[in-house]
Amino acid sequence: MNPPRFAPDLSRRAALRLFERILAASGNEGAVSDARFLVPAILGLSPLDLAARGDVLVGAEGAAALDAAVARRLSGEPVARILGAWEFWGLPFRLSSETLVPRPDTETLVEAALAALPGRDGPPSRILDLGTGSGCLLVAILSEARGAFGIGLDRSEAALRTARENARLNGVEARAGFILGDWCASLRGPFDLIVSNPPYIASGVIPSLSPEVRLHDPMMALDGGIDGLDAYRRIIAEVMRGDLLREEGSLCFEVGHDQAESVRALGIGAGLEDAAIRYDLAGHARVVALRRSPAGGSRRKS
Repeated sequence: MNPPRFAPDLSRRAALRLFERILAASGNEGAVSDARFLVPAILGLSPLDLAARGDVLVGAEGAAALDAAVARRLSGEPVARILGAWEFWGLPFRLSSETLVPRPDTETLVEAALAALPGRDGPPSRILDLGTGSGCLLVAILSEARGAFGIGLDRSEAALRTARENARLNGVEARAGFILGDWCASLRGPFDLIVSNPPYIASGVIPSLSPEVRLHDPMMALDGGIDGLDAYRRIIAEVMRGDLLREEGSLCFEVGHDQAESVRALGIGAGLEDAAIRYDLAGHARVVALRRSPAGGSRRKS
């Protein structure tokens, strides 16, 4: 066992500096930001507490908690996993080992979903989130579309427990339902909007992912098959076979940085309209939005 790095008689401010130094010495380029996320959270402090009462000692319990946290970070565990929570769309979300950490790129999908919803003067919208995970997509959309009702579906019972807790935490639990299932199986529509951030990493690429992703994210939420497109094929086929998506309803996907045209082609080939491709802040094509035409057919954009 490694000797303790943090002593009970260390001040909060000194503990923050020590945490930074330990991470920096390990080659962590984000040592300062990691420490500033982790130390206040581990000690149960607000940023104001740390600034105004930085001379208060961390104590035995605080020192032990800091030792455990720095060891986890040095092992490669992501900050969000250590905290067990992360912010998305300005809202707090709890995490579990069965859920992905919400990423800023995925906010592009929330933007596309909100733009695709019917006008506020119509009847309440019905939303389906396939592979809901932490529930971050559905909860974020419902937080903005206050008259809408949504269902989150996932194959993991543990993920659904986390999603239900996040709906409660963010005050939308009365308008959110969660179902255990395998993509669209046993669901009945129609829905005005279907969203999904499915597994889209090609199987052969997974061994080359960073350890933070490969060792700590749930494999079921990463592996998209040989070309990364398995989930898109299945979702599109099941949506088009049934009555899940109403006429003029929208199907919005998050996609990998080089997958937008392939997913767009899958949708158009199945009879959906090409609605839009949206780009994330890094300029990557991140979201493919498709629409069901009034006649159920396809109208390609030139």
